[in-house]
Amino acid sequence: MATYSWKSRTRNYEGEKEKLKLESEETTNHPLKPLVVSEVKKIGRDGSKKEKEKSKPATPLDPLSSALDGSDPLSMFAAAAAAAKPSSGGLDPLSGNMGTDDIDSGSVDKGEVEESLEPWASRKANILAIYTTSEKLSITTSFLSPADREKVVVKSQVAQSTVTDKVKNRLEQLDDFEEGSVKEMLNLSQQEYVMRIEELNSALVSAWEHDQKVKALKIAIQCSKLLVDTSVIQFYPSKFVLVTDILDTFGRLVFDRIRQKSSYIPPGSKKPQVLPENFTPDQVPESAKETCRNWFFKIASIRELIPRLYVEAAILKCYSFLTTGEYSQALNRLTNQMRGIGDPLVAVYGRAYLSRVGMAVAPQVKSHHINNLYDFINSFSQLDSDTVQNILAMQRLDMPSYLNLYSPALDWILQCIAFKAAENTLTEILGKCKKNCNNALLLNSIMSAFKPEFVSRRAIEFLELIKECEEAGFPKHNLYRSLGTNLILAAPPEQHRRNILNEVWKAVMKFQTPAEYISCAEVWVEYPCKHFSKKEVNTILNDIIKHMTPDRAFENHYQELQSVVSKILSQMHDFSVLFSMDKFLPFIDMFQKDSVKVEVCKQIMESFCRHQTEPTHDPVIVNAAIFICKTMHDSIDALTLEDERRVIGNLISGFVRKISFGRDFEQQLSFCVEARGSFSNIDAVLITLVQCVNQLAAETRTLMKGNHSRKTAAFIRACAAYSFITIPSISGIFERLKLYLVSGQVAMLNQALSQADAFFKAAISLIPDVPSMITIDNKTRSSEPFLMSFLNQFLATLLVVPDNPEQGVLYLLRGLLNVLQDYVWDSNTDAKARIYISVLAVFSAMSQEVYPYHIYKVDSNDSLYGSDQKFIAEITTTTETLIKQILDYCKGLPQNDGGHKRQAALALEFFHTIVVHGDIKDESMAKLALNLWNLTQKNGYGDTKQMTSILNYVKKHGKGFGGKPYADLAGKMHLQSRT
Repeated sequence: MATYSWKSRTRNYEGEKEKLKLESEETTNHPLKPLVVSEVKKIGRDGSKKEKEKSKPATPLDPLSSALDGSDPLSMFAAAAAAAKPSSGGLDPLSGNMGTDDIDSGSVDKGEVEESLEPWASRKANILAIYTTSEKLSITTSFLSPADREKVVVKSQVAQSTVTDKVKNRLEQLDDFEEGSVKEMLNLSQQEYVMRIEELNSALVSAWEHDQKVKALKIAIQCSKLLVDTSVIQFYPSKFVLVTDILDTFGRLVFDRIRQKSSYIPPGSKKPQVLPENFTPDQVPESAKETCRNWFFKIASIRELIPRLYVEAAILKCYSFLTTGEYSQALNRLTNQMRGIGDPLVAVYGRAYLSRVGMAVAPQVKSHHINNLYDFINSFSQLDSDTVQNILAMQRLDMPSYLNLYSPALDWILQCIAFKAAENTLTEILGKCKKNCNNALLLNSIMSAFKPEFVSRRAIEFLELIKECEEAGFPKHNLYRSLGTNLILAAPPEQHRRNILNEVWKAVMKFQTPAEYISCAEVWVEYPCKHFSKKEVNTILNDIIKHMTPDRAFENHYQELQSVVSKILSQMHDFSVLFSMDKFLPFIDMFQKDSVKVEVCKQIMESFCRHQTEPTHDPVIVNAAIFICKTMHDSIDALTLEDERRVIGNLISGFVRKISFGRDFEQQLSFCVEARGSFSNIDAVLITLVQCVNQLAAETRTLMKGNHSRKTAAFIRACAAYSFITIPSISGIFERLKLYLVSGQVAMLNQALSQADAFFKAAISLIPDVPSMITIDNKTRSSEPFLMSFLNQFLATLLVVPDNPEQGVLYLLRGLLNVLQDYVWDSNTDAKARIYISVLAVFSAMSQEVYPYHIYKVDSNDSLYGSDQKFIAEITTTTETLIKQILDYCKGLPQNDGGHKRQAALALEFFHTIVVHGDIKDESMAKLALNLWNLTQKNGYGDTKQMTSILNYVKKHGKGFGGKPYADLAGKMHLQSRT
């Protein structure tokens, strides 16, 4: 193979920059200004001119809306959902959506109900999770045993021809489910009981689908009877949820059935249509009304009170087929009938179901809600009756646990009363409580239901009620907790705030058990954070420590203590105030469990990084934050997950970046030294520290305007020493390489040439240790793309690094080439040859009299050598070796499995470098370029458009001054292309 020598093209970088500059043109319009449609004259066919159209600013295109014809995509989807909403029969009128169907005309909009009232669906999950039991349960029904299910013969759906056949079918169904077939299943676990309830629901739907309406009704009745049973009383709220779901299904099926039979003929039309969403009774045909009346008559004939009440309530919505004014009368009638239920727990849940149905079908009807509550208040004395006491004794249930069973029902009834209620409603209820039943259970539900604004304005009155109320087994700490929750959401009158805090805390301090105390303190700690100074907050923290330290009570209440920290952080964003409280860090010390303490520290530092917007050097903040960060850092060990390590590293790095000592650069460096000693096990923090120190050196240069004094020069060397010592501690090899490069660049910027040399030498010596494969995001990848990116940046820096007189010409670049020569490259990539091509481009720049860029007050090799012939000869010798190695590599590539494509790609890249950086006037260079072009053409690499563009580039250079060699080369290239 022929030997080629490299000859660089003489470059005038400044002139080239000027040529590449685009012509500037003054503009009178802002480029982002909305487009304006200009006036257009319309010309008719007859040639006459019509009126001018007015100019209109074009509507700016929203990138999100333009794809959907200009409408907001979120609104569009919402509109589509509204348009596709199924008929009222397809929705559960008693579900958590609180009746999105027909509602009596009134002042309450159904959308307001959904927004203002907490949906029942969200409460159901909590009730089922809280009210559980390990006791054995029983269920009485005739629809679950396999034998009974096999007895049921699915009736043919062939239309009955006569009324007699229909009656016969009904009687056959009644015979199948006579009272004697009822069976009781005993010793069911809670899970088995829930499964049986779900089977009942499925059986009801199946019976309805097979036109067995009597069976469906009997299932609904038997489900209602389950609500009479209080044998496992602590499970009763969950049983209520499960059974009423079945009743809701039954009510929906009945409503759907009647609506399907209610097709009507609109005025001016002959085709029957289904009732619209907001139909009126006038549109319902008489046959459908008759069917509706029959359902109510059937239910009215149920002998037992509780099933009759529940099943009628379930189909209450069907009154909309008969009349518009029946809801109020029906709801009040059912409310009065509820007084016949003897068990107070069963009664209160019956009232809750009635209130739920009322809100679904007629939210504007209010009277039955308040009557339900007053009936409960009037019968509250039943809770102390012998009957109830005997039940509690038999089931070994204490009074607090029993009263807790009432909370879901009472909360719902009161929420319905509080919906869009005026303040005088609360005044009226409180007056009733004072006279008849000032009980803690009821008072707690009242505070939970009404608007916080109403409660906060009466905070003093509520405090008096809490003091005087009958505790009767319902702990008072729940009352103080509920009151505190309201006062956090709505501030009380300013003149009462301190008095409220004093009165409440006097009571809270007297709680004997840590659980009662911390449940209140957890809520009330936010109150002084919002309305008082750090003194009050510090006092409360001190009190919490006193109460939770004896017998290590804090170990059982980490969750509540963690909530205290969260609430303090949510209100206090001035960390100089927060950390200056002498009880805050002792409070943090109560978290003795490592995992919990780390989570708390993470909370604190997340808040610090989010809210500490200005840099600080407050010693109180610095010392406290270092303590917290050290706690997080010391929790990391060999078993720590990578995600956890990353989170902690980011938080500590965020803290480090927030600390600034202004122009006291020495103090800033001392802080970084201290931080390195404290956080040496986390690479992310060490990287941040090195970057901060490099930034510190750069800021020093800016302050001195590049002219260092003896003191600042010594400081720069100290910064470089810090980085040089810290970088080897980082485990990631590419992170070390990048930091060596950046640190060397900063040292060069500050004229610390010996320190820069040390960084660059360290980087070169590290390259042999680069592994062939690295893991990124749990995926193994080749490291060569990352290594090539680093080497290209490194070569660009080495261009301006002056040679050390003691080391010889180009000693750093020679050392890099020696390392690259010995590095084990991947045989499936051409990274080695591509790097050598990049080195040729760097040598071309080094051959110029003036380099394309410089560092202020640093003399690069263009100044040191001045294009000395020995220096150029040294470059030429090295480039000849590189060219030979590149060509040998190309020749050695296999000609199968895509080897010829790789060869052509390398040849084209080499050709680019020669044309841009080489001197084509040199015959050897021109010959090499043509040979590379021919090799690319031979292997068919590159499409026609790409090759034509390259050829045009060479032709363009041939048209300039002294461009004959390029023109000749272009001619030969064109000839080769045609061949």
